[in-house]
Amino acid sequence: MPTEPITEHAITRTERLDRLPFTKAHRKLLVGSGLGWALDAMDVGLLSYVLVALAASWEITPTEQSWLATISALGMAIGASLGGLLADKVGRRQVFAVTLLIFGIATGLSALAWGVGVLLVLRFIVGLGLGAELPVASTLVSEMAPSRIRGRIVVILEAFWAVGWLASALIGAFIVPTSENGWRWALAIGLIPAIYAAIVRFGLPESVRFLEAKGRHIEAESVVRDFEASAGIEQGGITEPAAAAPASAERTTGTAEPATLGARQRLAALFSTRLRGRTIPLWVVWFCVNFSYYGAFIWLPTILFNSGYPLVRSVEFTLIITLAQLPGYAVAAWLIEKWGRRATLSVFLAGSAVSAMLFGTAATDTTVLLFGCLLSFFNLGAWGALYAITPELFPTRLRATGAGWAAAVGRIGAILAPLSVPVLSAAGGNGLLFGAFGVFFLIATVGALFLAEKRGQALEEE
Repeated sequence: MPTEPITEHAITRTERLDRLPFTKAHRKLLVGSGLGWALDAMDVGLLSYVLVALAASWEITPTEQSWLATISALGMAIGASLGGLLADKVGRRQVFAVTLLIFGIATGLSALAWGVGVLLVLRFIVGLGLGAELPVASTLVSEMAPSRIRGRIVVILEAFWAVGWLASALIGAFIVPTSENGWRWALAIGLIPAIYAAIVRFGLPESVRFLEAKGRHIEAESVVRDFEASAGIEQGGITEPAAAAPASAERTTGTAEPATLGARQRLAALFSTRLRGRTIPLWVVWFCVNFSYYGAFIWLPTILFNSGYPLVRSVEFTLIITLAQLPGYAVAAWLIEKWGRRATLSVFLAGSAVSAMLFGTAATDTTVLLFGCLLSFFNLGAWGALYAITPELFPTRLRATGAGWAAAVGRIGAILAPLSVPVLSAAGGNGLLFGAFGVFFLIATVGALFLAEKRGQALEEE
């Protein structure tokens, strides 16, 4: 006897999203979020060139350079922790737009700084916005992407980081060196995110999963229908009664509504019996990857300059090394749906460890470029896989909180790394410095092996 086909009544809104093809609506969300991501990367990347310029024009000390690099990371740690909590309370899109506005305005104002103290304050504010934006944006995109290609889409989102970093390298090469105030013009470009924030606020959809969890079913239905219309589907899959389900539906199942959970409850839930096995190794990976990445790449032009390369040459090498990020993302985006998240992340982290150690031994132009490009390739591919796996490890009511706090713990590594670079370099040169980065990458590789594999699975709602 033939089985009865599944009726529309049996399909939830999130299942309707998961069964869609990649549509124009998905592309709009990806590009809209990705441009914000690229602007963030441009700001972070510019700092490395600004530090070199300030060393010449303001004659700041290596310690002051370290603090300028570190203060942004401190702001990012606080921003990521608060941004995740707020995104689970008020929405992903709202927090995304506000954080773009904060860091865009603060970056533009940094161009007017008249001393190290003022610049430190503004860079801290920049970090607040930047730190909150990244995990919230990845959570929003992850929640809206079809499950079968979710990981690939998030890696592509992270690939916009390379676009922004490349833009910073071009600005660093062609604007910063033009005059004594070239670094000011470079930072003034950071006002672009402030304008873009308004576009994001009104142009991108809110997460359907967030709307559902908050009982805002009519809004959720509208978003789903927009995505279905983009795919050429005329009718939605949920009957009118389901679409109008009361906001208290969660209470009827005995599950507390996310809106009733305070910040302390959400943080405690990350270490519940079910989730602590995901939270702890994830925090280890985030910490180690941030330490090695920010230690190496924020300081890269300065490291090359201190190794005897002229300023222009060090900037050129940094630009070439930055270009290697793009194929790293491309390969990670392909492998993440072939091998899975855990395997892809582990392989790219192991490749980063080997590349870092080899870069520390590089003694010629050829080896500097070769091992630098390999480090860039593997490290940024690992970043893509890490951002893909992070939101998948937590249920909807805790997803932004989980992603935000993982990023916040990572930023502690980003804080310590710039302060450690002068010490390690003085003690053992580039060999010791990049050897240390390699060790941290190896620790991250081990941590990644303990993460749950979620390839092709629907995101957890509870």
